[in-house]
Amino acid sequence: MVVVIGFEGSANKLGVGIVKDGVVLSNPRHTYITPPGQGFLPKDTAKHHREHALDVLQKALDEANISPEQIDVIAYTKGPGMGAPLVSTAIVARTVAQLWRKPIIAVNHCIGHIEMGRLVTGAVNPTVLYVSGGNTQVIAYSQRRYRIFGETIDIAVGNCLDRFARVLKLSNDPSPGYNIEQLAKKGKKFLELPYVVKGMDVSFSGLLSFIEERAPQLLDKGDYSPEDLCFSLQETVFAMLIEITERAMAHCGSEEVLIVGGVGCNKRLQAMMEVMAKERGAKLYATDERFCIDNGAMIAQAGWEMFCSGQTTPLKETSCTQRFRTDEVEVTWRS
Repeated sequence: MVVVIGFEGSANKLGVGIVKDGVVLSNPRHTYITPPGQGFLPKDTAKHHREHALDVLQKALDEANISPEQIDVIAYTKGPGMGAPLVSTAIVARTVAQLWRKPIIAVNHCIGHIEMGRLVTGAVNPTVLYVSGGNTQVIAYSQRRYRIFGETIDIAVGNCLDRFARVLKLSNDPSPGYNIEQLAKKGKKFLELPYVVKGMDVSFSGLLSFIEERAPQLLDKGDYSPEDLCFSLQETVFAMLIEITERAMAHCGSEEVLIVGGVGCNKRLQAMMEVMAKERGAKLYATDERFCIDNGAMIAQAGWEMFCSGQTTPLKETSCTQRFRTDEVEVTWRS
């Protein structure tokens, strides 16, 4: 029996999760929410994490009904993510590892999402669409690496949605993407937007500029409602993502597709992906906000896989990096 505690703080969610041999024992989270129309700055996000770290850690231990003595290893997010929040969370993990005299493991955030998705859904060898505020990648496993087939060449899809939510002054509670999703359900009139797929890659910045510039006049004239614009944006960006995912599945001969990351709990994205999967005779695997949105248990689960395959990180190497690619990690736990 191996018990792992995971610390996640790469963006505005601070999470601490405990996993024991594939069972999630606890997974509390605290989110830094800014006023409508505003994003979150690294220094303010790091301050939020520092203020709430001990409370969330205590909550994780209490919910799991576990003492520090019962924990075998500490896992933390090394990257990718925002520098200051990553560092503030890593300091807590390093301190705890030394106080409790436990080994520590540095985890790639993206791999945390993938391993959590595989654990929760039971997907065996899926093509993965990883979509969040900071990342957009289509991934498949091959020869001890998670290979990136396609990705965004500028901004992530979640960042695109979040920035448009700021234009409409939508609330950041619980998240701007969630509030766009709710408005989009009521949209009826479709505005044609730039559709930018370049081979296996996608680009969202031109599309975002296009809708940002036109939104005020379209809304003023009454040609389109905020609901229509949210609907049009979602349909376009999701269609682009489905296209590159299908191409990767065709290349791999894959019969499973797994959606992970914060944008992955969007029901419209899941519905569109399911249509494509069914047409291919494939199966869709997706999770809800408990495991899609950044959380500590996903870091614990990836740490569990790494630890059980013989990996730990020397304390002097427990740094953070804002850029840490999914395909840089040797996957020692899959055959």
